[in-house]
Amino acid sequence: MQTYLDFEKPIADLEGKIHELKKLASEDESIDTSDEIGRLEVRVREAIQDIYSKLTAWQKTQVARHPQRPHFVDYAASLFTEFTPLAGDRSFGEDAAIQAGLARFRGQPVALIGQEKGHDTKTRIKHNFGSPRPEGYRKAIRIMEMADRFGLPVISLIDTAGAYPGVGAEERGQAEAIARSTEMCLGLKVPMVSLVIGEGGSGGAIAIATGNRVYMLEHSIYSVISPEGAASILWRDSTRAREAATNMKITAEDLKSLGVIDEIIAEPLGGAHREPETVINAAGDVIEKALAELGQMSGEDVRNARRQKFLAIGRNL
Repeated sequence: MQTYLDFEKPIADLEGKIHELKKLASEDESIDTSDEIGRLEVRVREAIQDIYSKLTAWQKTQVARHPQRPHFVDYAASLFTEFTPLAGDRSFGEDAAIQAGLARFRGQPVALIGQEKGHDTKTRIKHNFGSPRPEGYRKAIRIMEMADRFGLPVISLIDTAGAYPGVGAEERGQAEAIARSTEMCLGLKVPMVSLVIGEGGSGGAIAIATGNRVYMLEHSIYSVISPEGAASILWRDSTRAREAATNMKITAEDLKSLGVIDEIIAEPLGGAHREPETVINAAGDVIEKALAELGQMSGEDVRNARRQKFLAIGRNL
């Protein structure tokens, strides 16, 4: 069943009518509803085009969080073969919010890291709603060290509201784990390609997003804090998240203009959740192109280029 966001009500109403007409036709074959369905489908496309051509930052935030948006597991299943997840940080335990392991990307061996939010109540609880604990970042560090040792490119898929802020996570060194993961990204001598597929929230995102190439899906967001968190700090009122989102410059277009990301990957009309395979394949093509370009560089050049990329952010503002 399609889930509709609050600003998609006109679309929901039209598609509801289409569903009713199809049900009516299936119950009585003497009734021909094809012409009316065709007209309504045209109106649906027009409504989607109109709404999605002028999304606000807050509406893009809602799309980035859409429950049917493709997650890490969907990308892993479609783009990668022989994915072998590796568990544990060899220090405390396993964190299911960060998935990491070895795989083949279109025939090329790679290391794959990403955050998984889960698709239903059971998997969301299992993956802690995509908010990693310190052991998740230490696991990511372990996989990146392995990739560096064996010359495997690293691909990271970012989709988190932020690192888990619980007492236990802080006691186990959440900030230190994030800092060391970011440091590990910067020190790699193998290519690293990062893609924000949903939410890129705070240090929880940048810990595995400090790549040679950083891409964002068209309706994803990337920010130092969630809009709700920013509103709580600035105005002590989380209900002003809409206002915070507008002022924080969190959309792909904003971040491309600021030089924070390298490229925007277009989404199908109506968002990635309407045509998951289309957007996943488009992301795969961009990743393949980036790996081909970076594969021509030496290890030292790859590392230096990555460091210079992040040092240059903000210089011309």
